[in-house]
Amino acid sequence: MSRPTHILAIDQGTTSTRASVFDARARPVSIAQVEFGQHYPQPGWVEHDPETIWRDTLATARSAIERSGVGAAGIAGIGITNQRETVVVWDRATGEPIHNAIVWQDRRTAEWCRRLNEDGVEADVRARSGLLIDPYFSATKLSWILDHVPGTRARAERGELAMGTIDSFLLCRLTGGAVHATDVTNAARTMLYNIHDQCWDEELCRLFRVPVALLPEVHDNSRIFGTTAANLFGAAIPVAGMAGDQQAALFGQACFAPGTVKSTYGTGCFMLLNTGSDAIRSNNRLLTTPAYRLGGQMTYALEGSIFVAGAAVKWLRDGIGVITHASQTDDMATQVPDNHGVYMVPAFVGLGAPHWDPDARGAIFGLTLGATQAHLARAALEAVGYQSMDLAAAMVADGAANPETLRVDGGMAANDWLCQFMADMMDVPVERPAQLETTALGAAFHAGLATGIWPDLDALARTWQRGDVFRPRMDADSRRRLASGWRDAVGRTLSAGRVLAT
Repeated sequence: MSRPTHILAIDQGTTSTRASVFDARARPVSIAQVEFGQHYPQPGWVEHDPETIWRDTLATARSAIERSGVGAAGIAGIGITNQRETVVVWDRATGEPIHNAIVWQDRRTAEWCRRLNEDGVEADVRARSGLLIDPYFSATKLSWILDHVPGTRARAERGELAMGTIDSFLLCRLTGGAVHATDVTNAARTMLYNIHDQCWDEELCRLFRVPVALLPEVHDNSRIFGTTAANLFGAAIPVAGMAGDQQAALFGQACFAPGTVKSTYGTGCFMLLNTGSDAIRSNNRLLTTPAYRLGGQMTYALEGSIFVAGAAVKWLRDGIGVITHASQTDDMATQVPDNHGVYMVPAFVGLGAPHWDPDARGAIFGLTLGATQAHLARAALEAVGYQSMDLAAAMVADGAANPETLRVDGGMAANDWLCQFMADMMDVPVERPAQLETTALGAAFHAGLATGIWPDLDALARTWQRGDVFRPRMDADSRRRLASGWRDAVGRTLSAGRVLAT
């Protein structure tokens, strides 16, 4: 039998689950994808059904393998990438979740996080985890489940339960319950992991009231985590790579050199700067986070996290019916000569970096009787460019050099108008790769390294192909005027959030 030469990448995102099969030249040969429903039990709460996620994962993986034509025997390994911070608790014996997954966007623990900040513990939490205390991260979500599902905390203390981010849950199911593990990039998003000592931090677990016994083993990104149950795909396949979605995208964009930057535009927007072996502490409320760990050697990144990017376009479509398809925003943005003074601050679930205000709520400023649906669509796109500008400025303020280029990916990066606007506002060329879905590719890269499909990072870098390049063409005065209007809108949003919180 010939040696398998393909990798299956599972990309479990916030609104959809996708499976892709890549060949040894890092080209996708088959893709299967399905969207799934969101659950909003209360304002600010966001949940997913873990069983739906599992069924969709299994269905898309089987479909992608079938469409590839290589069969399970042709798959050398599986790479998993996932929505980060979203947390699941399940029964160790049965694998059944005890509650819906609480999603990274969920804000139900905002008050607890506020009290912790008032108690002055954030500096210690940040020194250990690299993170700010915020409901975005997994720790307080996990503790909420332990406290609000009857009998759960006692069961956790007895070792009957397991906790994980989505990657851990899928790994458990794929291996028939044999493996409870995660990788450093997902572990580091829980607010329970010490990114310097590279282990679960007992002091953080005590602070957030999470039993250490509940947590998975933590490994490098590229390794054999376990093997799938043979009945799932007709043959046992090694699970050989795992990474949180944004770190996977950094890896898929071949940003292996310190100083290289990528930004992913999906439900949210996430900009990561490779800082090499230095875990740089931000003075501008960015996050210090592992980028990847290979052979025990950690590479770190600075990250700016924006909670709403594509979600604002989804709101235009599903919430108020301004559009019927996301692709319309490109045409609508070009229908008007300027933004007509209309600014959207998409703080639907609070504001992320560099503000980190969970009380902020979405707002639109500058509306007049002359404003149209096209201006609203343009404002949603412009907001992505402004927020990207803010993140890049924060990174420079933390000591990073001005980026020579910005590599972009994710669904929104297909929008030409948006890419040009980002280049204009950031005043740097924006590079869009030929392979836009680099998150799945990053997961495939990790699995391919572990299974010998690719020998090293140089081999991976050679597979990366540049697509379109968008170069700045806006004059400096126009850039300053637009940025000033954006800062004013953000200031008004933050002020309104403080009023609502009192």
